[in-house]
Amino acid sequence: MNKIKKISKGLSKRFLTKVGNIWYSYLSKLDKDAKATFLNYGYADNKKLKLKKEDEINRYCIQLYNHVVTFAPIKLKGKDILEVGPGRGGGASYIAKYFSPNSIKGVDLCKKAIRFSNKHYSLKNLSFFHGSALKLPFKDNNFDVVINIESSHAYTNTDKFFLEVYRVLKPKGYFLFADFRNKLLINHLKERLNNTGFKIIKQEIITKNIVKALDLDSQRRLNLINTLMPNFLQKFLHKPAMEFAGVKGTGTYKSFATGRREYLNFVLQKK
Repeated sequence: MNKIKKISKGLSKRFLTKVGNIWYSYLSKLDKDAKATFLNYGYADNKKLKLKKEDEINRYCIQLYNHVVTFAPIKLKGKDILEVGPGRGGGASYIAKYFSPNSIKGVDLCKKAIRFSNKHYSLKNLSFFHGSALKLPFKDNNFDVVINIESSHAYTNTDKFFLEVYRVLKPKGYFLFADFRNKLLINHLKERLNNTGFKIIKQEIITKNIVKALDLDSQRRLNLINTLMPNFLQKFLHKPAMEFAGVKGTGTYKSFATGRREYLNFVLQKK
């Protein structure tokens, strides 16, 4: 009986993940007014990040990007940056506006998200491209920094992804990598990063900061889902969308709150 329950739970989780991905893809069609430009779980601590008025609504999602890039011992000004898995482009846009890199490129597998980002953002140092994380459409030794936030857990082959990041980074370039994993898989993830050839410069677990952000931002997330989702989709996509967004009370939220999943942040360097 326990085995049957375990299988059933696994199938349910994969189903919700699949439907959540459909919701992500469908966002570009539903969200004509660009209300959802960030899709990460956010970050909260005791600091008050100074933001422009128009960015305040996305404070917690922006704070995750800010923490990831400022945790690294490198200044982004004048650097060439790649973000793999930029989603709807909010994070890349934030970096372009606030950190003054020479260039920042985003590459994502979702064509609708790329079309949305290229249409919505008009910064000279920011551009978006369609492509796979497992086969990046860029030449070797091309970027000073590669960023990947809350995306790799969905990849079919993370080893191949890590090798691709290593390939496109310049010698001594930095890989800023933040994502969640089941608590039992953390050591395995570190081994895979080491085996790829990266040197781990800094690492931390920021799960408590993620939970705090979800607590503070949960109602906005739920309101956004209710605003964007047509009534005819409510029955099929509302629950997966809530799981995708990490709304308080969902299985996703509880997995972080109980410590079953840990959210990790790494600064890695190409040797």
